Amino acid sequence: MARTPKHKKLKNTRLASTYGSWVYCEGCNNTIGYLCYVTYDLFKLDYKCNCGNHGSMDISFEKDTAKDSNEPLITIKNRLCCPADDSPLVTIQSKKLENYKCEVICKACNTKYREEK
Repeated sequence: MARTPKHKKLKNTRLASTYGSWVYCEGCNNTIGYLCYVTYDLFKLDYKCNCGNHGSMDISFEKDTAKDSNEPLITIKNRLCCPADDSPLVTIQSKKLENYKCEVICKACNTKYREEK
């Protein structure tokens, strides 16, 4: 059954689907990442693309609060994954971005993780 975001705001950013799939910079139309469909309850991304575009995403579902973690996300086959259960959450193509900051809440363990480069 499809989920419906309770909040969704995209700035200079495009998604291939309603709340997941490929993430594109609207400045250069390059793929900058991949957001998994069913493993997150909140995803926030602020970035500056190599093309100079500043963009952001803010999508949330049932839960937008969670226990905070200082643990880093783990990388499995280029995906940033939950360190508690290995759930794939997001792929960020950092080589295409000057910098980025993201927050993600894992749906399975209700934990908020942060990533910044």
